[in-house]
Amino acid sequence: MLPEQTSDYICGQTMTEQPSTLYAKLLGETAPITWQELQPFFARGALLWVAGELDLIAVAQAVAENDKDSVAVWLTQGLLSHVDDGRAEDLLARDPQLWAVVVAPWVLVQERSGASVVH
Repeated sequence: MLPEQTSDYICGQTMTEQPSTLYAKLLGETAPITWQELQPFFARGALLWVAGELDLIAVAQAVAENDKDSVAVWLTQGLLSHVDDGRAEDLLARDPQLWAVVVAPWVLVQERSGASVVH
């Protein structure tokens, strides 16, 4: 399980927006990023991996809204997880295209692999 930390802020702003507004805000704050840029977040244990079959923005929204039920299901199914050493080594070796979004204290990251990935 993830550490007991609540996500009351996204980039310093309180989470009071309507869900559709929050989704749009997160979408606008999602950007391509390299593994090299993510390594400091990995070192701090603040990097969460989102499986390709999930919508990165929907997962970020669930984390931001503290949707414990959805997050628990994804954790149990292995669709959301901390980035472990093995995955970090793989990302370093392959240097794939990644996208990330910040939901403090977390950075959620997903590998982009063409049209099969949502968002």
